[in-house]
Order: sequence, then structure tokens, then C-alpha cells
Amino acid sequence: MTVSPRSAIIGPVAANIAFVMELTLVPLLLPSIQLQFDLSISELAWVFNSYGIAVALGVLLGGWCGDAFSTRKVFGYGVAFFAVGSLLVAAADGFESLLIGRAIQGVGGGIFSPLVPLLLTRASPLNPGRTLIAWGSIAGYVTALVPLFYGSLLGAQSWNFAFIFIAILAGIALVILNGLQTIDNLAPTASAKAKYSELFISRNLWLTFIFVFCTYGSITYYLFRLPVWMSDQNVETVGVGLMLSILWLTFSGLSTLLRNMVDRPHLRMIMLATPLLIVAGFLLSYSSQSFPLLILSSVLVGSALACSNAPSTQLVLKFAPNGMSAISTSLDITFARLGGIMTVAILSDAEFAYAASAICFSNFVAAFCAMKISKELANSS
Repeated sequence: MTVSPRSAIIGPVAANIAFVMELTLVPLLLPSIQLQFDLSISELAWVFNSYGIAVALGVLLGGWCGDAFSTRKVFGYGVAFFAVGSLLVAAADGFESLLIGRAIQGVGGGIFSPLVPLLLTRASPLNPGRTLIAWGSIAGYVTALVPLFYGSLLGAQSWNFAFIFIAILAGIALVILNGLQTIDNLAPTASAKAKYSELFISRNLWLTFIFVFCTYGSITYYLFRLPVWMSDQNVETVGVGLMLSILWLTFSGLSTLLRNMVDRPHLRMIMLATPLLIVAGFLLSYSSQSFPLLILSSVLVGSALACSNAPSTQLVLKFAPNGMSAISTSLDITFARLGGIMTVAILSDAEFAYAASAICFSNFVAAFCAMKISKELANSS
């Protein structure tokens, strides 16, 4: 049976929307969770990071299984775990049960998330960058409206329902995924034997991982700290939701505009813009009490996420050793999550001057890696 590229894209994108929705909704819900369970800022950081730690571990399992077994089945198991974990979080009655649910949710998300770009680029081998941008744009447009919708209609008192909604969406995605039998035709072949030692000698691959670690670490910290900071300033939930929606709408809109540039030499310029946008957005958010300037900071960080997302994933697939695409994309997500975990853990209680210095240094490292990768791409073109 001939595989339809469009049908092969629907399943991964549908499942990924549920995965990304966790990223968009949870920052909005943190103040309510903190209030209900009377958590300190450090305990709240554990609620946030327990998911990230589980994802970082789960992606390694998902990446290895994706190279060794049926992609559709591995993907489906991950989505199922993610849905179950979301329901456990919704039913949590204490700090410990909250952490357990977040961990199960994270393991499930980690198992299936590294297979998304792999399936998408195999479905569209001639224009992988455009397909990755389309994936990011579709998921971004859908999830961008969720924080605003949730904050406006449900407010801060119904955080449990958010996780029920995520579980339902994951379940629907699982049904869609199981109906797309053609995805099995895109499973990895065994013709290329994996040589894990090649991962450690791919210099450009590791430079990309460091770039991802630094940029995603900074963006994750922004997503964690901004809602808490705005709540401390007595900003209502709808205001926080608006800020997060603007960030994700910016990400989606710019991703759409960049769709014809990521498969061309503009890739180098896009990567170099990422750390500059992050630093500008971070400094603006913490140096201003003005709501319009806070909106501008969300626009800048959303732009940075768009400039980092598809290009870094495309480079990981480009530099991945033969037969090791899934494990390489899983390491990509692992480094992104580890960057977020470490940045949030270290800076959760930090004063602005210390946090700003750390964010600037991290993105200086990211810019250095981007320049090194850009030079290599220029030499090979």
C-alpha cells in the first residue's frame, strides 16, 4: 500500500499537540497548584521538574526502541502512558501523588516525543525543514489559544480539569494513531547497524546538543518564572494566560513565516538570532513593570523558540550517524529537558542580577556553538 505523506503526518502531529499542551498549560497552573498544596517555591520547582526529569529519561528509552522496533507501537505505548499520568495528576491529593503522576506523564511523553520529527521527516524527505515547521506551526496555533481560553473561562480554581483535558486529547490522538496503519511502513529498517560510538565522535551533533541545552534551558526558565512572578504582582490568571498565548502565537506565526527558509542557507542566520532574542526577552521581562513591555518580552522569547525549534531538530537529523536517527532525536529532547531542569533548579530562588548573568552566559555559549555549526555548514555548502 502506498503511504500518503499527509496521512503519515496526521498521527504524530495529533499526539504531539497533547504533549505540547502540557508545556503551555502547566506554567499557567503553577500558582494555583502552589496555593492548593501550600508549596514553597522549591517544592513547586520539583512539581515542574519531575516531569522534565521523567521526559529526559523516557526519551532515551523511546529513541532506542524507535530504532529497534515498530515505530507506531512504541509511539502508541508512549501516548498511553502520557494519558494515564495526566489522569493521575488530575486526581492527586498531595505533593507526593502529584510528583508520581507527573513522573508517569513525563515517561510517556518522553517515549513518544523523539519519534515525532523522525516520522515527519521520513514522510517528507524532500523538504524536511518545511514539514518540521508545519508541525510546529499547527501544534503552536492550537496550543497558543489554550492558556487564554483556560484562564478566561476556568480561571485559577480548576487546574485539575486541565490535566483531564490533556488526557482526553491524548486518548483521541491514540485512537487516530491506531487508525493510521501506514505509519508502520515508516518504521526504521535494520539495514544500518547502530554504532553508538559514532555518537561521541560527531562534533557538530554535540555542538547542536549544547546549543539546545542552553537555549531551551533559558526558555523553560522563562516559562516557569514569569507566571509565578506575575502572580506575585497580583496579575489575574487571565493576564498570565494572555501573556503565554502571545508567546505561543508568536512562535507559531514566525514558524510559518520561516517555513521556506529553513531548508536554505538562512538556517545559519536563524540559529544565531535565537540567543540574542532570548537575552533581550529575559532582560525586558524583569526590568519592566509595564504590561506592554512584558508582552514584548513574550514576543521575543516566542520568536527565539521558533528560531530554535525546527532548525536545531533538522541539524540533529543531519548530523545523526547512519541508522541512529531516533536515538539522536531522543538525545536532542533529553538535552532540551536537562537544560530546563538544571536552569529552573539553580535559578528558581535567584535574584534578578544572578539569574540575568546566568542566562546571558548560557546564551553566549549557545551563540558560540551556533557560529561553529554555521561555519561547518558554510564549508560544506
